[in-house]
Amino acid sequence: MLNVSTKDLVPSPVGPVDVEQAEAALVERYPRLVRIAYLVLPPSLGRNRRVLTAHALVQRSLPRRRVAGPSVPEPRLAEDAVDPGYAYVRSEVLRQALVAGLPLRRLALPSRAQFPPLLPHVWGLRLFPRVGGADELALDQRLSRLSGPGRAAYVLRGLERQGDAEVLRVLAAAGVADPAAALAEADALDGAPELPGEGPGGALPPDGGGAGPEGGAAAEPGGPGRSGAGGAGGDRPGPDAAGRPDLPGHGGPGPRRSGAALLESDEFDPCALQARPTDLLRRRQHARAGIVAVAALLVCGALLGLPGDGWGRNGAAAPSYARNPAAEAALDPGALKRVDPAVWPASTRQDFSVWPARGALTGDRALLRRALAVWARPGASVRSSATPGTPVGPPMGPPQLLFAGVVDGARVVILHDGLRAVRYAEPVGGTAGAALDFARTDGADAVGSAALVLSRAAGNVRYLTAPWVRETSVRDLLAPGEEARPLGRDAVGVTEPMTSPALAKGCTRWNTLQVRDGSGLRMLADLGELAPARLLWGPPAAPADATGPEAREAWARTACQLSAVRAHGVRSVNAWRFARQPLPEGAGSGTWLCTRAETWRGTGSRVLAQFLVPSSSVPAALAARSEGSPACGVRDPRVLAGVLWQAPGGGWYVLAAGSPDFTALETSGGVKGRSEGPLLAVKAAAGARADLAGTLPGGTRVRALR
Repeated sequence: MLNVSTKDLVPSPVGPVDVEQAEAALVERYPRLVRIAYLVLPPSLGRNRRVLTAHALVQRSLPRRRVAGPSVPEPRLAEDAVDPGYAYVRSEVLRQALVAGLPLRRLALPSRAQFPPLLPHVWGLRLFPRVGGADELALDQRLSRLSGPGRAAYVLRGLERQGDAEVLRVLAAAGVADPAAALAEADALDGAPELPGEGPGGALPPDGGGAGPEGGAAAEPGGPGRSGAGGAGGDRPGPDAAGRPDLPGHGGPGPRRSGAALLESDEFDPCALQARPTDLLRRRQHARAGIVAVAALLVCGALLGLPGDGWGRNGAAAPSYARNPAAEAALDPGALKRVDPAVWPASTRQDFSVWPARGALTGDRALLRRALAVWARPGASVRSSATPGTPVGPPMGPPQLLFAGVVDGARVVILHDGLRAVRYAEPVGGTAGAALDFARTDGADAVGSAALVLSRAAGNVRYLTAPWVRETSVRDLLAPGEEARPLGRDAVGVTEPMTSPALAKGCTRWNTLQVRDGSGLRMLADLGELAPARLLWGPPAAPADATGPEAREAWARTACQLSAVRAHGVRSVNAWRFARQPLPEGAGSGTWLCTRAETWRGTGSRVLAQFLVPSSSVPAALAARSEGSPACGVRDPRVLAGVLWQAPGGGWYVLAAGSPDFTALETSGGVKGRSEGPLLAVKAAAGARADLAGTLPGGTRVRALR
């Protein structure tokens, strides 16, 4: 049991310490301080890192300014005969060495002492003290079993010749939470049994291990700043009085040294070092990898440092978008093109380029600026759509303003840049939920630029019509006998809402916009895009607007097939009756139609071949479909298709028809037959499948549309 009073636990009253005084003590006793740090550091760090860390801790222990002492100095005790400068530096060394031995924790802020030191640093060499004997090895193993405070207590008592009370004060000053437990660990090390391999015997002869006046440890010089009096235990009784040695040694001949004497050996001297090279092969690999990394870094830095975006694709391009004068002008609402309403009547062309700027918000610069900015850089919250083949990048210059106003609870802006029509919409109450729609409109004529979709809401659609449109009405394609219903417009050309087939789920009604301009009636269909599609009727070489009775009758039975070309960038849809065929068993005459949807981009056209039975109440049957085929077009106004048809009497037939220029038709496979001319009817079984081909003048064979 320790006989230490409460007053003994108070740190020793060290007086003020100047920086010069601390530096003199550090330089004079540098080997001793480094040895203390080396012994207190955990052996698990490895000898090379312990050496470098010990030197770093001592060199970092110099104060930055004068250290003040207590305001009222306490009476100095007999064991306080230590230079104040040395006492301060030693306390700092112990504190840092104890912190360096703590493990790194995930949530705790690490200390500088816990990381490998930056200085001193050695490249290409491993440094370690000289190798000692079996006694030094045994002591190092025993010290490794102690905690950091326990090693500090053992070193203070064995190397510094400190008494128990002074050891407790120094440990408390170094930040140890429980100095008494650390001192108990040091006591346990002295009384621990001999480790395997530490040598036979156990207890040393009284004349070899004593710490009294006649022992070897008592004859050694005292610690720094202290007299040589006192044993290894200071004011504690020596090992002889306790009846045990300090530390068992090896079992060789001759007296064995005590633990205090072993602490002074070269095994624990980080100032007398040996050097060996590091792993040469690994170092060579690391050097090669470092050279490659530096070279790659230099190349990347050179590329990033070039003007613009670096080498290659941009060549002599102008600066990036934000610094390009033309691009900046495209974002300026004051630079928008505005056409006067008096321009279009005298213009030689009628298209979007002569549309005047209309709407109540054409002077709202903030709204126009937002529309231009979203067009150039749409954010993640913007709902954006574009017809196939339509570029969605920023305008190449200041676009033309067509409309800006409030429609169906939203602020709507429509712009045109010669290639595209762009619609920007945002809620009246804010900018959240903005929408941006692109549609390709290059090459639009007077009919193609007759209207644009302004708003879709609650299943209805509103159009903005061209200034040359004189009259608007609604016509249901599925009711060819009904008259068109008038559709009102306001002063700027915005129509009243009408039911849109683009938002309908079924096909019970297919409303179209019928407009009258200076040359006649036009039929426009909403296919879910910004620009409505023009509906036509007639042969590919000379189609006409589908406003006549015959065209309306045919479109009434084929209108529901328009859903196959919805949201496909369609410019116009032409339906053409290419054949009439007498049906077997006297069932009347069937009609063959070819429907071709042309796109604004010129590619991706879709072709549908349809068969109509005599009954006008039966919708058209889809016989064949193709995408990208020139059939039914101006370049190739031919088409061939067939169906499997059941007569009213129950018999099944393969019916086929081609455009008038076919000279013969033939089926093969499951059904075989041949006929001269563009019509074919062959009896077949239910579910039969056949291949169809036709012959043109000159013997060219053409396969059916697929």
